[in-house]
This record gives sequence, C-alpha cells and structure tokens, in this order.
Amino acid sequence: MNLTLQGRVMATGLKFPEGPVALPDGSVLVVEIAAGRLTRVMPDGELKVVAEVGGGPNGAALGPDGHCYICNNGGFSWRTDVGFTRPTGAAANYGGGSIQRVNIATGEVITLYTHCGDVPLHGPNDIVFDGDGGFWFTDFGKTFEDRIMRGAVYYARADGSQIRCAAHPVLTPNGVGLSPDGRTLYVSETETSRLWSYPVTGQGELGHEAWPSPNGGRLVHGLAGYQRFDSLAVEESGNICVATLVRGGISVFSPGGELLEFHEAPEGYCTNICFGGPERRTAFITLSGYGQLFAAQWPRPGLVLSA
Repeated sequence: MNLTLQGRVMATGLKFPEGPVALPDGSVLVVEIAAGRLTRVMPDGELKVVAEVGGGPNGAALGPDGHCYICNNGGFSWRTDVGFTRPTGAAANYGGGSIQRVNIATGEVITLYTHCGDVPLHGPNDIVFDGDGGFWFTDFGKTFEDRIMRGAVYYARADGSQIRCAAHPVLTPNGVGLSPDGRTLYVSETETSRLWSYPVTGQGELGHEAWPSPNGGRLVHGLAGYQRFDSLAVEESGNICVATLVRGGISVFSPGGELLEFHEAPEGYCTNICFGGPERRTAFITLSGYGQLFAAQWPRPGLVLSA
C-alpha cells in the first residue's frame, strides 16, 4: 500500500538533522550532523542548541537517567546542490567515532566509549536502550574514496563500564530497534536495503544464524531495485518502520517480513523516525537533505525510544 505522509513541517534550517527524540512537552531533540550539535526543536519550531558535541552526531536516545546518549560518527564531508545537502565520505579531520552522553539540562558532554577493547569505533550510527538500562548501537563503519570499512553491532552499559561486540561483520549497519517484548533486535543495512533480525539471548548477547548468513542475522526483508535503508523505529504492534532513501519515505514491515505500507516523504533523504505526541500517534521524521523536521499523523501507536 502506497501512502503519502500527512502532517506539517515542524522546523527548517537544520544542518542535516537526524536522531529525533520526542520529549513529553512536545519538543523534539535532533542531532545536526553537519553542525556537530544537539538541538531542541520547540513545538512552535524555535531551535535551541542543547550542546556542541563536535564530530558527526548521528543517532540519539534518552537513557533511563534522563541524559541523551549520542552515536557520533566522527564527521562527514559534504556536498550541497541547490540547497540540498548530502554526505560524501569521511571528514578531512576524521579521527574515529564515539558514544557520548549529554546532560540536556546543562549541555555537559562526556565521551563514554571510543573503542571496544583494542578495536576503535569507526562510525556509530543509531542507538536503542533495552529494559536493563544498557543500549544496543550500530557502527556503520566508514566510507572513504577507495574503500568501505565494515561495521558491527555493539552492546554497552550507560555508565561507561562495559562494551561488547554482538554481531560482526555487518555491511553498513544503520538503524537499530527492539521488538515490543525486547526479545528481538532489528538492524537495517543502508547499501543493501536489507532488514535483519537477531534473537536477544542474554544481556548484550544475540543468537546467530549459520552461514550463508553474512552477519549472523535472519533476513526479514530486502527491497528490490535501487533503494537504501537508514534508521528505524518500531510500532507498539511490532511492525518495523524503516526510513528509506532514494525513493524517500518510510517502509513498514511486519515482523514476519511482509512489506505492509510505504509512506512517501517530501524528499529523498528521509533518514529517521521516532514516535511521540498523544498515544504516540505522531511520527517525527527527519528530512535531512533540506534540513527539515516533519511531524506526521501515524496510523498506529509507536514505541518509545528510551527504556
């Protein structure tokens, strides 16, 4: 079923927004990747800078402590054509990625992780908290002129005490989300436009499919033609809503892998989605190429992003 997003542009003038987080007062946190900052979009569209985090803040989620946890990809290079901006590779000063914690009341920024053991984080991308207060995050890897570094899925504790690799190698892992019961982890791959699932078998542990699965996941769905997946969110019903580039919109999949709906967005760089508002029936969607946050009516309630 093909649909068109119904709603309004909530904010403009953002520098490649991503990682929306709906707050109880109707405001929405977004990262601005191209500006290296965390910004709060007020209900009337006013923009308030929460913190300057540097690098390339990419995904965000509220932890159980009320702080905002950010996946920082280390920075991109950019190209702008007729007002439309897109990333083209690693920043000239790229020095690795990190996980950061931001106190949204004071703007204090603390770096929690830059490595997993001896392995550096290349491009942390998206994040979701579980019911135990830890979080899963994807590391996209990094794209250079002559190579793409493969990525991984990690699990970490919010106090900075533990990080572990749960799935590797994954080719350009982007969105990450949990099923309503917390027993299934979903991961979207950008360049393959594939959605994968993993059973959560313990704290920070995933079950893996045997070869020929390239990453240990079970294939949920793969779109035909040239499409690219970005971040995702999960509905209260268990459906998985994946931001889809190129065509531009939100692809909705059942847990069994059926493509249920496609909600067309106003632009091709539709990068992320979260749910908020009354009964979590408002989808806040980042339209990054033109720097907009869109608030859309959603047909079903979504899950909250934080634990």
